Amino acid sequence: MNPHVTTPAIPGILPGGHETHSEPAAPVVYGLLAEFATSDDLVAATQKAKAAGYNHMDTFSPYPVGEAADALGYTKSEMGPVMFIGGLTGACSGFLMEYWCNTYGYPLNVGGRPYFSWPSFIPITFEMMVLTTALTGLFALIALCGLPRLNHPLFNSKAFDRATKDRFFLCIEAEDPKYQADPVATLAFVKDLHSLSVEEVME
Repeated sequence: MNPHVTTPAIPGILPGGHETHSEPAAPVVYGLLAEFATSDDLVAATQKAKAAGYNHMDTFSPYPVGEAADALGYTKSEMGPVMFIGGLTGACSGFLMEYWCNTYGYPLNVGGRPYFSWPSFIPITFEMMVLTTALTGLFALIALCGLPRLNHPLFNSKAFDRATKDRFFLCIEAEDPKYQADPVATLAFVKDLHSLSVEEVME
């Protein structure tokens, strides 16, 4: 064997045949989850967190709590404009389809009426508007809710199982700039919200 010839290095293998072992990745924090007994406590805590400068947060409850949505700053939904645009697109498409079919594609003389007899286009125009509005609303809602999502970091919390039963939760996410600036201060702030429990949830 030529002593000047070196064998190529194999990734993960040290000279001599010893394997290398990489360090396991450290767990990533998703956020702080605070549990409350009543919706009033949840709303009060959300208002305090918003006033303190936290913006990346969300609330969870067994039933809709409008005051919590207001406290989060959700002044209005995006669904209205999106569905309006979808309905308008469908109505225009239906009308133009009828116009092309009756005027250019398959012009028929029906009782001496003009080819562009727009009153007869109204039913199809209306049906297309309803259809596209409904479909746009469905797919827009799925997209805005981030669905489909088979798993969520909050599912790692056993206490969160009661979010659909009798408990109310506020989660301040780790991506919030104020959280990232001082996680210890954020933890102390959440503990001062008079919650039943506070849990650090991992990804």
